[in-house]
Amino acid sequence: MHGGGQGFESPQLHHTIQKERNLKVLLVYPQIPDTFWSFKHALRFISKKAIFAPLGLLTVAAMLPAEWEKKLVDMNTATLTGKDLKWADYVFISAMVVQQDSAREVIDRCRKLGTKIVAGGPLFSTGYEEFGFDDIDHLIFGEAENILPLFLEDLDKGCARHIYAAKERPDITKTPVPLWSLIDKKKYQSMSIQYSRGCPFDCEFCDIVIMNGHIPRTKDKNQILAELDTLYNLGWRGSVFLVDDNFIGNKRKLKSEILPAVIEWMKEKKHPFSFFTEASLNLADDEKLMRLMTAAGFDGVFVGIESPNEESLVECNKIPNKNRDLLASVKKLQSHGFQVEGGFIVGFDSDPASIFESQISFIQKSGIVTAMVGVLMAPPGTRLYKRLKGEKRLLSGGTGDNTDGSTNIMPKMGRETLARGYKHILSTIYASRPYYERIITFLKEYKPEGKRKGNINPRHIVALIKSMWVLGIKEKGRGCYWRLFAWTLLKKPKSFPLSITFAIQGFHFRKVAEKIHVPPIEDIQELEQAKT
Repeated sequence: MHGGGQGFESPQLHHTIQKERNLKVLLVYPQIPDTFWSFKHALRFISKKAIFAPLGLLTVAAMLPAEWEKKLVDMNTATLTGKDLKWADYVFISAMVVQQDSAREVIDRCRKLGTKIVAGGPLFSTGYEEFGFDDIDHLIFGEAENILPLFLEDLDKGCARHIYAAKERPDITKTPVPLWSLIDKKKYQSMSIQYSRGCPFDCEFCDIVIMNGHIPRTKDKNQILAELDTLYNLGWRGSVFLVDDNFIGNKRKLKSEILPAVIEWMKEKKHPFSFFTEASLNLADDEKLMRLMTAAGFDGVFVGIESPNEESLVECNKIPNKNRDLLASVKKLQSHGFQVEGGFIVGFDSDPASIFESQISFIQKSGIVTAMVGVLMAPPGTRLYKRLKGEKRLLSGGTGDNTDGSTNIMPKMGRETLARGYKHILSTIYASRPYYERIITFLKEYKPEGKRKGNINPRHIVALIKSMWVLGIKEKGRGCYWRLFAWTLLKKPKSFPLSITFAIQGFHFRKVAEKIHVPPIEDIQELEQAKT
């Protein structure tokens, strides 16, 4: 039940489903805490509840027998009631590690009511057994396409097992369109689709290749167009996130098949969507691919930059970033019409004492407004995890939150140095003055695709008024807000909505940064002695 998870259709399975009594299934997505990517404080400006709908669960819902009754409760947009749990014969739950506290609460409530639980997703996978799997009735380890049919067949026979594990990676050309009818789209800022799974690279700290493999598996163009049609027919207009591990893992297929088809579809529908995705930095090396993506409506890309320190990139095997002018690559993407979001990491063994100032300097010069800086973590199963385990440098735990300053490793620079340096980065880059300056740096470089039209609605007007009150009057950095306001209107008037959007997001980032806690020295020393 990972980010996709999906479809099946065979005579044997169809026969099995026909015999199955009509079960009532409640799909539950646990609450995401107040983190960098929750955008909790920014969403209030536009009266939205969550950034994204739970794509994995919606896709799994489409795989279940059509005659079953299905409900979905996203705890980020609605309250999970006792009535919901009593109604269900089975609760299907999927979660990321960062959702573990909420997931545990849901599981405990189900146990008290005697409601059966089926669980999958990154939290419920090998390596996270410390979460506790014994009180979960059925576990789905891996992607759902090949496993869920086996579970449903056994369920029909009355012999469903505790654990189902995938023996091979599924063909996602069999993946169905997510069951979008289960959600209220008005509660979300963006919709999501998935084109591919897997990444051709092998960064030491990354668990994507463990979950989804090295060889990118892709959908065909008819699947993608069908998913776009579904969202369009539901009335969605606006942002669509392609949740791929690395969207450009198969460049040839993108350039020859997928993007040309999306370009034509967007023209026919008069450009109803804007797209953003995740990709490796070598996107900047391919002029044709960049042009096709912007022509298709892509205006944003998240890139894992990790570190401006070359030795740290070599250490973690960040192949697309090694021996490269990182700053020039970012500027090139921006000049081609991409809003570049960046991921950064501190705590590598090769990081010098100056890494914290180097990260700040790079982020400010790059104009990467949305800069996610995290402390190095070693997810179970990764090469980093195995290496540090051998070196007896692993600590227990791990929140799954990329930006709370927690880590499960013993850094060579020392916990105190890392914790205080990390806090310094966040308190600097998200302070009002450097943050607003970074927006201007970006807008000077940014050259968006000119054919796109902005969709201004009453919600945007309300958000502007709220920003003027909260950021322009109440907040301490109000002078910086008004300077950005005036500069954008004078120099980049077409980018004014984007400028205000960034300003509102900055409010959220500051709230998150304020919560970063640097443990007292004695607590850090105790941690350093608690090797596992």
